[in-house]
Amino acid sequence: MARSVFVLLHRWAGLTIAAFLLVAGLTGAVISWDHELDDWLNPHLHTVESRGAAIPTLDLARQFEARDPRARVAYLPLAAEAGESLSLFVMPRVDAATGGLHKLGYNQVFLDPVTGAELGRREWGQVWPITRETLISFLYKLHYSLHLPEMWGEERWGIWLLGIVAVVWMLDSFVGFYLTLPVRKPANPERPAAVERQLGRGWWSRWKPAWKVKTAGSPYRVTFDLHRAFSLWTFALLFVLAFTAFSLNLYREVFLPLMSSVSQVTPDPSNTRPFVSPLKPIEPGVDYARILEAAQAEGQRRGWKEPVGALAYAPMQGFYTARFFEPGDDHGAAGVGPAAIYFDGGDGRVIGDRQPWVGTAADIFVQAQFPVHSGRILGLPGRILISFMGLVVAMLSVTGVVIWWRKRAARLSVRRKAVALPDRPVSRPVPAE
Repeated sequence: MARSVFVLLHRWAGLTIAAFLLVAGLTGAVISWDHELDDWLNPHLHTVESRGAAIPTLDLARQFEARDPRARVAYLPLAAEAGESLSLFVMPRVDAATGGLHKLGYNQVFLDPVTGAELGRREWGQVWPITRETLISFLYKLHYSLHLPEMWGEERWGIWLLGIVAVVWMLDSFVGFYLTLPVRKPANPERPAAVERQLGRGWWSRWKPAWKVKTAGSPYRVTFDLHRAFSLWTFALLFVLAFTAFSLNLYREVFLPLMSSVSQVTPDPSNTRPFVSPLKPIEPGVDYARILEAAQAEGQRRGWKEPVGALAYAPMQGFYTARFFEPGDDHGAAGVGPAAIYFDGGDGRVIGDRQPWVGTAADIFVQAQFPVHSGRILGLPGRILISFMGLVVAMLSVTGVVIWWRKRAARLSVRRKAVALPDRPVSRPVPAE
């Protein structure tokens, strides 16, 4: 009875989340290489021919905002690798005439760091139209949010939905694992004790076929074996992917409170400062130049060797972030990201910091979620592994639906025959669950 209940749970949980996992798996396999693919697709945005002394990035940012006063620079790297462009992220300012936000039509601009020439603009994560310039960012955002639109003033519906899918996936993975275990044969008092012991020792021999794919079998058998065997061989990795997907998508809502209940977590301003309306942003009292000076001085005081690699301002929470890294190393420290110092936007005082792989056990565990999920914690081999696992997740989703469909068709066939020939037993067996 218990097994039949687990069969039903696995069936309907799997069918419910199959489409979501198919999308997440295929997009995850691609976006493991998001930077490389975007560079390959859009060399006109990412590469420059000019060589020589670079114009200070703060000057480039001021020049850009003068060209388009509707836009506010929200993130700017301070240096680029040789031959690479500078990519600035921007946000719309409030239109004084209408009280709403300006419609920019872009949120990212690419500049030649030597000449200051603008190479192009694009909307990162744009839903439609999908172009060569927006394809990779479209897939990236699809992976974690499904591009679900804002409803009732909330933009995170897709993120929450996939977080819930990840929780169901985690629980269902254990149900699926249980169903691969061989059914324990009931004891038979008429069998000699020696025979009973021999049957008990054969447990592994009865479970061993579940780890194999019999390519010589029927198409249904091969499909079933692929689903079961790959689930077993990759069980630990599947659980890790599901858990980190949950932690990243439900970070503020569930994961951070949960971690805080079992260990001390050092929060940063993005988690402690309240959000204001985008229509009433917090205007900074100090500019990027002041923050750069303060960040450089603070980094030297702490003995950090890396330069200030990028600055960012969050107008809906009113604080600056200064990140410390060499050009091109913004994913540093095994994917956990660079060290950072946070400054109040009003007076420029230090309000917090973040150091990779430093802090309480909970801090380090929290920091590890993205590098583990993306595979960057293991470098290039980890990214290859995550791409492979994305394909495995997609395959398991498809094979699970195919198995259900074939079993359903077999059950319906048996029922039709039973109705057509009520007085004759049906000899064809229903495929085993």
